[in-house]
Amino acid sequence: MGRDYFPPVPPEGRTRPSRGDVVLAVAATAVEVLAYLFPGPAGPTISTGPGGAGSRVTVFGVVLVALFVVPLLVRRLHPVPVLGAVLALQLAVNLGVAADPGTPMTHSYGAATAIALYTAARYAGPRAVAIGAAACVPVQWVRDAQGAEPFAMTATLDAVFTAAIVALGLGVRQWKLQLDINRRLLADHAVAEERRRIARELHDIVAHHITTMYLMSGGARATLDRAPETARDALLTLEESGRTALHEMRQLLGVLRSTDTPEETPSEPQPGVDGIERLVADAGAAGLPTELHVTGRPRPLPMTVGLTLYRIVQEALTNARKHAGPARATVRLAYLEGRVTVEVTDDGAGAGSGTGSARAPGGLGGGAAAGGGYGLLGMRERIALHDGTLRVGSRAEGGFEVAASVPLPVGTYEGDAHESGRHEADAHDSATHEKDGTR
Repeated sequence: MGRDYFPPVPPEGRTRPSRGDVVLAVAATAVEVLAYLFPGPAGPTISTGPGGAGSRVTVFGVVLVALFVVPLLVRRLHPVPVLGAVLALQLAVNLGVAADPGTPMTHSYGAATAIALYTAARYAGPRAVAIGAAACVPVQWVRDAQGAEPFAMTATLDAVFTAAIVALGLGVRQWKLQLDINRRLLADHAVAEERRRIARELHDIVAHHITTMYLMSGGARATLDRAPETARDALLTLEESGRTALHEMRQLLGVLRSTDTPEETPSEPQPGVDGIERLVADAGAAGLPTELHVTGRPRPLPMTVGLTLYRIVQEALTNARKHAGPARATVRLAYLEGRVTVEVTDDGAGAGSGTGSARAPGGLGGGAAAGGGYGLLGMRERIALHDGTLRVGSRAEGGFEVAASVPLPVGTYEGDAHESGRHEADAHDSATHEKDGTR
């Protein structure tokens, strides 16, 4: 398919000239008036009427040349009529109507004609542009025929100049079209990214809490007759998980509905690494005994990094509860120099080696297209936003592993750089926190 050199130009919705249109029209008209007032080295002879012999400047002539400003003011609103009006004025000037009758004017820069032709090439259709360009050439030839320079040379230059003006207008037209396309693509990309972000948040919130509620309700039903207290505890956990899910959903909806005004922006922060302890406790209450190990010196992290680590642990534990079977899980959070890592492992089903596991976050190893697998996709997208790394797959000794590493911005640990080397060297000996999630 050939390239469209005359792409449609969307209407600008203007009803009056812009400030730039006014400035350009006045400037072009001023150039033409100066060319009329100062036609040559001998200077003009001022005359108030057409009768003075040899007079070259008249009041009527100045007024006629100054009329160029009128059509140029609306050049973008009506490009084709403006080109016709400018060519008519230019022809009158070139025929000598602006000077003494029968004395053609040979000093005209053609600034108004060039601007009108450029505007037509920029906004009009191919037929109008072709007719306008074809009309410009003979109008200029009328002026060239009265000049001192060889007509063949000046006529050729006029034709080349006209073609260059048309090419410039079409080039700018194509450039603006591509700019609009790129702007729409960027807007569509931003919308798609926002949809993916919302999908990740919804998936992580809904999958985690509904899985917990599903397991708790099943446990309560199974133990209701023989262990009422255990069933009661399960129901309490189910109630708490439902309340938390509702709270997080409302918080997410509040973020989506809020504007940038401080009074409308939700004040409650998004969950971060501090919430991992609650995830571990929930996993234990749901029947997956889980331990948490934190190495290094815990320090404040950027909100987006903390949320990413929280969601990865949440999705990994949710996946383990759904697919690991009878198992135990371990969460390891490490604060290292320039980065923070998190690792979630279990010793349940899915034994094997490598990353081609029989089970994957979201409950599907074949990708989201088969109806699931959005958990793994969401984790990869979150890590990619921070230029981090993610390793997901079966462990050689059995079970499953999710390991993520996120680099930290420079200055996150400002003031503690002298301690970072010691913390990393003593990482295996400085387990500062350990929590068993069983009840």
